[in-house]
Amino acid sequence: MRLRRHLALTAAVAALALGAVPASATTGPTAATPVLTTGSAGGAAVAAGDSLAAPLAAGTRATFYSTATSTTGVTCTASQLSAKALSNPAAPGVATESLTGLTFGSCTSNVTGVISVRSLTVGNLPYGVAVDDAPGLPVTLTGGAAGPIQATAVLNSWFGTITCTYQLSGQFTGNADNAAHSLAFRNEHFAKNGGSALCPGDGYFSATYGPVTDTSQPGSPAVFVN
Repeated sequence: MRLRRHLALTAAVAALALGAVPASATTGPTAATPVLTTGSAGGAAVAAGDSLAAPLAAGTRATFYSTATSTTGVTCTASQLSAKALSNPAAPGVATESLTGLTFGSCTSNVTGVISVRSLTVGNLPYGVAVDDAPGLPVTLTGGAAGPIQATAVLNSWFGTITCTYQLSGQFTGNADNAAHSLAFRNEHFAKNGGSALCPGDGYFSATYGPVTDTSQPGSPAVFVN
């Protein structure tokens, strides 16, 4: 009888002791989900230093038009965005990147007097990139140490080769989209700051890039914003 009572008391004390241990001590802490993950929402974190890349979304074009509502200007059917991840905090938060490349190809123009497009380039790279997981998944680009965000078009015209240089007017903003793993910019306003008198006074840039992938990871998985 005494032995049974002793065993029962021992079991009760053990149960109380186990119940006093916090759940985190038995299962381990739950890791916070970072702002940027690969493969799926809440998947593996994008590591600082990883390379990110995105082409133009299939079936879309990058455009640089003279007004926000016109279709006159330069159109490119090829473009590539590349960046490096800098920081990736726990969500909710803002991840940061460095935009290291933005190239354009297969460009044409429908501006009267322009025969062909020699090149469309951006200057003063790299740019700062902030990816916010707030509603709408806003993405903001800012000029870096080299200077403001700048675009230069070199055109072959009836009057010879002309160069048109533009700088960002205001803030360069876009939005990420987890469904398409894309990044879209609409009517980002540039103001002319140099070049021929034949160049339009303004340029409005629009483009959608995707899928955005982490090329440092095996298989280059798509990037999600959490």
